[in-house]
Amino acid sequence: MKVLALKLFFLILLCFTAGPGYGQGTIDLPRTGQDTCYDADGNVIPCSDTGQDGDLQAGIPWPVPRFEDNGDGTLTDNLTGLIWLKNADCYTALNFTTSLQACNELEDGQCGLEDASIAGDWRLPNVVELESLIVNEGRSDSANWLIEQGFTNVQSQYWSSTTFRGTRDEAWIVTMEGTVYKYDKRANVGIYHWPVRGGSD
Repeated sequence: MKVLALKLFFLILLCFTAGPGYGQGTIDLPRTGQDTCYDADGNVIPCSDTGQDGDLQAGIPWPVPRFEDNGDGTLTDNLTGLIWLKNADCYTALNFTTSLQACNELEDGQCGLEDASIAGDWRLPNVVELESLIVNEGRSDSANWLIEQGFTNVQSQYWSSTTFRGTRDEAWIVTMEGTVYKYDKRANVGIYHWPVRGGSD
């Protein structure tokens, strides 16, 4: 599942990194964040000349800082340009339909927002946008890493707005461990949601 999720993530990155000449040359993708190398048993080894990701660190470096606190209840991801709600658990866990509605109705004055946003500015992120938050192969615990970046109340898993094409009554869920799985939209269970802005132009 993680391989699938990473492929989806890289597809959307083409939109961010491809210029007018898309299809006429190479596309620069960002680094994975991994700078350590491991043997087949998972032991740390020197990276030099291994050919592993931690050795080559191929791709464009991440911007510094990766995330910027806007001081209005939001953080901007300087890699993707997406704006995320700083509080990653404002409404607690909800079902799929209610999660969509809560994100669509979010506005200034709610969830610590002071950004002059109105209902309709925010939305439930798609599966690739969620994956873009946690593709840091240098850290095994994405939740703690994101908290270190300035987010608060990061939970273990989140609904995406993306429907699974195989059944259409299921949607993709992204976990902070880097896995993606599909779940019944109709289930009366609570799963977290993380509102986002931008990325629609």
